[in-house]
Amino acid sequence: MSPRLRLGVLGSGKGSNFVAIADAIRERNLPVEVALVISDVPDAGILQHAKDRGIAARFIEPGRFRTKLDEESEVAYTSALREAGVEWVALAGFMRILKGEFLRAFPGRVLNIHPSLLPSFPGLEAWRQALDYGVKVTGCTVHLVDQGIDTGPILAQRAVPVHPDDTPSTLHARIQQAEKLAYPAVIETIARSELRVRGRLTGGVPGNVTGL
Repeated sequence: MSPRLRLGVLGSGKGSNFVAIADAIRERNLPVEVALVISDVPDAGILQHAKDRGIAARFIEPGRFRTKLDEESEVAYTSALREAGVEWVALAGFMRILKGEFLRAFPGRVLNIHPSLLPSFPGLEAWRQALDYGVKVTGCTVHLVDQGIDTGPILAQRAVPVHPDDTPSTLHARIQQAEKLAYPAVIETIARSELRVRGRLTGGVPGNVTGL
C-alpha cells in the first residue's frame, strides 16, 4: 500500500474548499490524510466541518497583527503541524499572510487557491476586481505560496466566464464551484507524486483551464 500524504489545512471561514478536499479524498479514495485543521478564528465553520469528519481541529491564536501571524503564533502553527506529521499545507480561505519561518518550515510545500486567473487581480475580493475591470473571463488559480502576495508558481487554473448580468455574489459563487474542482485535483497530483515544478514552470495537474 502506498503511503498517504499527510496534509494540514489552514482556514479562517466557512471551510467550503476544505469540505471539497475532504469529500474528494473520501469519494475518490485518494492517498491523502488530513492530519490537522487549524483556524485563526475560534468559531470558524472549518473547525466544525473537520470535527464532523473526525479530523483533528484546533484554534490557535494568530497574535497581535490583523493581516499576518506574529512570530510567536507562527512558531505555534508550525509546531502543531509538525507534531501532526504534516508534509504539505493547504490554505483554504486563510486570511493571514504567511512569511519567514513558516515557509522555511515547509519549503515549496504550501498551497493556496485564489479566486482569479493570476497574475491578474491579486489580493482581496478578486472576483469584484474582475467584474469592475470588465473582463469577460476570470477563474481560479492554485499556486505555491512564496514571500509575495499571490505570486508563487502557478500549479492549476480553471476559467470561469463573466456573464453580462453577473453581480459580485453570482460571479464569486461560480468561481467557488471551479475552486472545488481545481484544489482537489492539485492535491491528488501531489499525493500521486506526479507534480512537476522547475522554477516557475509546473506541470502534471489534469483539467487545467476548463470553463464552467
